[in-house]
Amino acid sequence: MVCLRPLIVTVALCGWSLVCLPNANSKPVKPSILPLRIQNEIRGYKDVADQIMTYIVNGSAKGQAYDRLATFTDTFGSRIAGSKNLENAIDYMLNELKADGLENVHGEDVQVPHWVRGNESATMLEPRVYDIALLALGASVGTPKEGIKAEVLVVQSFDELHNRSTEAKGKIVVFDQGYVSYPVSVAYRDYAAEEAANVGAVATLVRSIASFSIHSPHTGWQDYKKGIRKIPTACIAVEDAEMLSRMAKRGTKIVIHLKMDSQNLPPVTSRNTVAEVIGSEYPEQVVLVSGHLDSWDVGQGAMDDGGGAFISWQALSVIHQLGLRPKRTMRAVLWTAEEEGLVGSSQYYDAHKVNISNYDLVMESDMGTFTPTGMGFLGNEQATAIAQEVIKLLAPINATTHKPTAEGGDISFWVKNNVPGGSLLNQNDRYFWFHHSDGDTMSVQDPHAMDLCAAAWTVFSYVIADMCDMLPR
Repeated sequence: MVCLRPLIVTVALCGWSLVCLPNANSKPVKPSILPLRIQNEIRGYKDVADQIMTYIVNGSAKGQAYDRLATFTDTFGSRIAGSKNLENAIDYMLNELKADGLENVHGEDVQVPHWVRGNESATMLEPRVYDIALLALGASVGTPKEGIKAEVLVVQSFDELHNRSTEAKGKIVVFDQGYVSYPVSVAYRDYAAEEAANVGAVATLVRSIASFSIHSPHTGWQDYKKGIRKIPTACIAVEDAEMLSRMAKRGTKIVIHLKMDSQNLPPVTSRNTVAEVIGSEYPEQVVLVSGHLDSWDVGQGAMDDGGGAFISWQALSVIHQLGLRPKRTMRAVLWTAEEEGLVGSSQYYDAHKVNISNYDLVMESDMGTFTPTGMGFLGNEQATAIAQEVIKLLAPINATTHKPTAEGGDISFWVKNNVPGGSLLNQNDRYFWFHHSDGDTMSVQDPHAMDLCAAAWTVFSYVIADMCDMLPR
């Protein structure tokens, strides 16, 4: 709309207004896209938002999320998909959620991969005898029983491998690609075996995808491309990758004896874990909070993703403890087999997408529960304006940043199909120090930071669930 004369003109379209202010030399000014009615509705939640935050950070629920997670991880440790240990952990969670007074607590069956690591070792035989720290990558095949003894070719990139492809046949290829960022560097974990097999290599060892290391390898899932010969593949510690790279640059001959007992067994049944606080007016409409309960088979899975799963439990738990009942159902889903490629969440989506119009908001926390800075939110312009107004309620815990993102693969199926999505923003610059390694333990978690994350998670999800209208899309 163009202002043609110096006066205020307001045009209302479906309750949304554009206002042009009197200034002959200026362009029209667009105020808040939210009608005053919605702004006032959200601001009206200040008292209950403050009550929730105080209760979690300084009240009866102080330290509760951390204590629950510590008990869980100390009891079960790592929880890889396909393992009996994960299923025991899910049984435990179902009992705990019921004992906590939550509603409609149940498991939903999922068929998941069953990969077993077994024993593994990598011994450098030349130029000296040295044990290399390694972790096989998920879905990797094993070596023959006697192992693989071969000379090493060290490269820094796929391009270098292609340029030196004639040198790769019959060798163990070591990739020493320095950490750039997770999305960039993870390609070497994902595709190293494929690229090396194409040029005749017998195995690959990949520099761990980590921004910092204390001689600790980091594992992760990888998939073989159909039609490509499957060769064993593992990650090694950053320090060992750099050492091998230095040796190779000096022209030193390197020989490694690699033994891996990895096995891919037939799929088994696991479960997504579900609990609810049923809505008082629109029980069929859902605000979903989530994290994944499975982990890698190293460490305790406390950070990835025990923290995200347990603040999702805490969001419902606190609403129940305070006797609140939102208009819409708040549903926590603790995914299974996320680490194997979003297996649990993709099957959940397939089973529930028939009701996609009733999903008001889907949220996932899977990037740490360190000190929160705000919320990621992805939706249309009107929904984003609502989310930004709700985020302002988090001012007492200094978590008012908004970014247009909904990080989390488990909710991506919904977000791609126009359901608004949310994720936790937090000070997670150390996340990839511990990710997928033996270092992912409760020592990474901080009770106060977890309380702050739970407070932000609970306020945001509760307010959206209790508003008069669903988020526009």
